[in-house]
Order: sequence, then C-alpha cells, then structure tokens
Amino acid sequence: MLTIGCHLSSAKGYEAMAKEAEKIEANTFQFFTRNPRGGNAKEIKEEDVRAYGERARKQGITRILAHAPYTLNACSEKESVRDFAFRAMKEDMERMEYTPGNCYNFHPGSHVGQGVETGITLISELLNEILTPSQTTTVLLETMAGKGSEVGRNFEELREILDRVTLSEKMGVCLDTCHVYDSGYDIVGDLDGVLTEFDRVIGLDKLKAIHLNDSMYGFESHKDRHARIGEGKIGLEAITRIINHPALRHLPFYLETPNDLEGYAREISMLKELYKES
Repeated sequence: MLTIGCHLSSAKGYEAMAKEAEKIEANTFQFFTRNPRGGNAKEIKEEDVRAYGERARKQGITRILAHAPYTLNACSEKESVRDFAFRAMKEDMERMEYTPGNCYNFHPGSHVGQGVETGITLISELLNEILTPSQTTTVLLETMAGKGSEVGRNFEELREILDRVTLSEKMGVCLDTCHVYDSGYDIVGDLDGVLTEFDRVIGLDKLKAIHLNDSMYGFESHKDRHARIGEGKIGLEAITRIINHPALRHLPFYLETPNDLEGYAREISMLKELYKES
C-alpha cells in the first residue's frame, strides 16, 4: 500500500488534520509544529490528541511527519537566531511526545558566510544538546537544493552532521525529490545510481521519509522551487519510478506541491493509480 499524504494546516489541531486527510484519501500527513515563520506554538489539548488517535486508527494513519518552522536556523551567524532554534526544537521535542513514535523534519540551516564546517559543527552541537535517550521521535535532516549557503546540499554534509550526533539512533534523513534534483543528483536519469550513492555515504536505513515534489527549474539549478507532480522538470515517469522503487516504496511520501486540498486529492489519486502493489 502506498503511504501518501500532503502538508496540512495544524491551526485547528490534530483531529481536524485527520479529517482533512480523510477528505483527500491520504493515509499520512505533514504539518508545521508552529507558524512556519516562527513564533510561539499553540497549546496542545489532550482531548484533541485522544480524538485524533481514535480517528487515526480508524483511517489507518500510522505515522505522521512534523516540520520545523522555516525560520529555524541552527547554524546562523546570529546567536539570537540560534537561541530560537534551540528553544523551538527543544519545545517541539517535548510536544511530539503527545503523538509518540513519529518523525520531526528540519532544514539543517544556512551558515551565512561562516563556512560549511562551522555550520555542521553548530548543527550537531544543537542536536547533542536537545536529543534525549527517552524520546520516541526520530529527527530528520532534510536534503537541500544548495541555495545560498545552505548546509545539506550533498549527502556528505548530512553524513558529517549524523556522525557528530551522539544519539545517532534518534536521527534520520528526509529526501526531497525537488531538492536533490536541483542540487545535482540525477534521480530522473539514474535513480539507482543516486540511491547507491546515498547508501554508500549515509545508509538507506537512515532514509525515513520522502518529500515528493516536482521541480520547476530542474537539474543543478539550486533553486528549490516546487512544481505540481508531472508539471516540472522531474516529470511523471520519473516520479512513478520513485514511488515504485524497491528501496523507497515502503516509505511515507509527503506532497509539498503548490496546491489546494482539491489539487492534493487529485495528485494522491493519480499516484495511487501509478503505484504497483507488490
């Protein structure tokens, strides 16, 4: 069975997101833990979490993906920005335990002229301060397109971060199809080769989720502009190979395409049709 969903608004709580997922026939979903531009998180109500749990069981939702705010930059040159990253992620880890056993994805950050090595050091130091042996959440580093001074533009940079995290069993990777293609990994012409490289550098056991997006600008553009499925430079044929690949087909896929709910419903329906049940 294809595990697929999209990004949903968390403004009305967990049960509301499950209801929206049901409308579009999604069996997973992604959500922001707080306003994507930063700020304080809304209070989590235990009755909402209980209602969500009951609905999720009925709908077959077994895993969801939280996404950190875009303003979270763990390797900023500004101490105040790094402080926000620490406070937000620490609080998010505590909040994630309301829905245990799920994943939390974040953009590693931009080093803003300090250099990749400094960026990697700052990111891994923050993770070592926040992660705890008792947490049930797996924290995912997202593959980046290489725009500006982003850290995580290649598998080696992600591996460096992972190697420096003490509780490495609490860590994983979320592969964004638009980002990796934009950064120079040819998932259209050589998907097997890219996955072999990922396995060699990081290990496929660390790959926990896929952001399934087409790319507006394409290979080696370093732009990070998502397109609707089949309407970008990756194309429907390559995306069909991705969702059916033996190394990927068991993973949860999350759409972040420029769509409304109706558009997501169409993409989910189309992708389910293209998925070959084993």
